[in-house]
Amino acid sequence: MNGLLIVNKPAGITSHDVVSRVRKLFSESSIGHLGTLDPMATGVLPLLLGRFTRLAQFFKQDEKRYTGTVRFGFATDTYDADGAQVGESVEPDLDLPRIQKKAAQFVGVIHQTPPPFSAKKLNGIPAYKLARAGKPVELRAVRIEVRSFQILRYEPPDAAFEVEVSSGGYIRSLAHDLGMQAGCGAHLASLCRVQAGEFTLDRAATLEEIATWVDGNCCADHMPHPRQLLPQMPSVTVDAGTALRLRNGVACSLPEYSTAPLVKIFTSQRELFAIGRRLAGTLVQPEVVLG
Repeated sequence: MNGLLIVNKPAGITSHDVVSRVRKLFSESSIGHLGTLDPMATGVLPLLLGRFTRLAQFFKQDEKRYTGTVRFGFATDTYDADGAQVGESVEPDLDLPRIQKKAAQFVGVIHQTPPPFSAKKLNGIPAYKLARAGKPVELRAVRIEVRSFQILRYEPPDAAFEVEVSSGGYIRSLAHDLGMQAGCGAHLASLCRVQAGEFTLDRAATLEEIATWVDGNCCADHMPHPRQLLPQMPSVTVDAGTALRLRNGVACSLPEYSTAPLVKIFTSQRELFAIGRRLAGTLVQPEVVLG
C-alpha cells in the first residue's frame, strides 16, 4: 500500500506505537510518521506508507497548529502533565488579560530551549535517555517562529490556548516558559494537534476506523489523492517512454506549468511516479523516483 494516511492519534500511546499498529493492519513494514506527538498528545499524525516514505523530506518545513491547556501553579521535569512536579506549588495570581499579555511576548521569531525529556540528541544520545539516567542535559536554544499564541479563556488554574508554530517548536517549552514569565510555574496539561501542514483534524481517522477500512479493502478511498499532496508542487503526467528515462536518471523536457523548482510526475491520474527538480525551462531532473 502506497499513500498518506491521516491518523487521529489517541492519548496514552507514542507515535511509534501508532506506526506499529498500522504496520500490522496493512502488513506493511515501510511506514513512517511526519512529526512526533508526545504520548499525552492527541490529533493529527500523518503517516507515509510504502514507497511514499521517500517523500518525507519534502514535508519537513510544514507548520503546526495546536489547541490545549496550560496548568499554572507548578512546573514539571518533562514540562507536561506526565512529569514529576518540580518545586513547591504556588497559588497563581493571574487573570485572563494578564496571561494574554504574557503569551503575546512569545509571538514572533524566538529562541526556544527544547525540554530535557525530548528526542533532541546530545553527542548522538537522545536527551530523554540522559535525563532518565539523572545526567545533566544542556540543550541549545533553537530558532523557531510562533505565528500566533492566543489564550482563549482562563478557569484557574487552567488556561485554554490555540497556537501556531513553525516546525521544530515545542509546545511543552512554551507552557513551561509561560509559567516562568507568570512567576508561578506551569506545565502543559493537554494538547491536540489540529493541523499539520495541509492536513487537518477533520480529515483524520481513528485507528478503529482505519481497521474497518482495511477489512473492507477500501483504505485508498479514504486517503488524500496523491495530486492533493505537496500542493506547492505542480503536477504533470508523462508517457511510459518518458517515465523509463526518468527512472534511469535522465533529465527530460516536461510541460512548464509553473516556475516551481519541484514538480510531481504522474504516469496516470493517481499513480505518483517521481518528484523532479526543474533545471532550466522545461528540463526536469528526477529527484526521487517512486515507481
